[in-house]
Amino acid sequence: MRIAVTGANGGIGRALVPVLVGQGHEVVALDVVRPVLAGADNRLLSVTDYDGVLQAVRGCEAIVHLAAIASPVAEPDHLVHNNNVTGSYNVLRAAAEVGAQHVVQASTINAIGSGFSRRPTFDYFPLDERHATRAEDPYSLSKWICEQQADAIARRYETMTIASLRFHWVVESRAYAVEHRGGFGNTYFRHLWSYVPRAAVLESIVLSLQTDYHGHEVFYVVAAHTAMETPTLDLAARYYPEVPVRGDLTGTRALYDCSKAVRLLNWEQPE
Repeated sequence: MRIAVTGANGGIGRALVPVLVGQGHEVVALDVVRPVLAGADNRLLSVTDYDGVLQAVRGCEAIVHLAAIASPVAEPDHLVHNNNVTGSYNVLRAAAEVGAQHVVQASTINAIGSGFSRRPTFDYFPLDERHATRAEDPYSLSKWICEQQADAIARRYETMTIASLRFHWVVESRAYAVEHRGGFGNTYFRHLWSYVPRAAVLESIVLSLQTDYHGHEVFYVVAAHTAMETPTLDLAARYYPEVPVRGDLTGTRALYDCSKAVRLLNWEQPE
């Protein structure tokens, strides 16, 4: 399969491209900083350039869209929002135009409003993909819009398979997350104390490229347990006493329900 990967120089992209090449795929690696990734067709490209995206993905059967400004504080609000929304639409629309049937795009747990909200509001725990969206910052808003764009493209191009993967804090391991969770300061409660190992992220992308449903689906991709030693129910009672618990949160189980990814993608959720 010929697969284009946007944001190939990012932390996920640099790890993903060698995996896809190792599986025998032809990979077109795209980034605003020219990638230098062995075995790939490395190209300089901004995903905000529709004609450039269209040209780069011609002949591709699938696209993995990872390019984005991944924080609401890295750039001014309008740049974060406009870059991410334009880039996602360009990739989705170009995929439809060239006949690429599979698109996997990196979304985030923040698509519903979470880590970058002033005070996130949740309706129930654990969270699933049906939960309402209350995004307020430009990054979270842009990712929610990217998911809505995927819905629209899938309605219009009914044979396409599109997956929006809601990643959390992507790190090497739970041990790393435990060691570095202090970097969140007093805001980690907004992120619900979770993370996901990079290897599990790569697996979710590869499996999304192999799935055969038609349409657009959103998936949470989060580790099964938090990065905390404190029991999850105690954390929820302290920080979110008004939120009802509807599922199993015993021990240090995460406040995200990833059963949809396990069921539809055959993804193995890491502990």
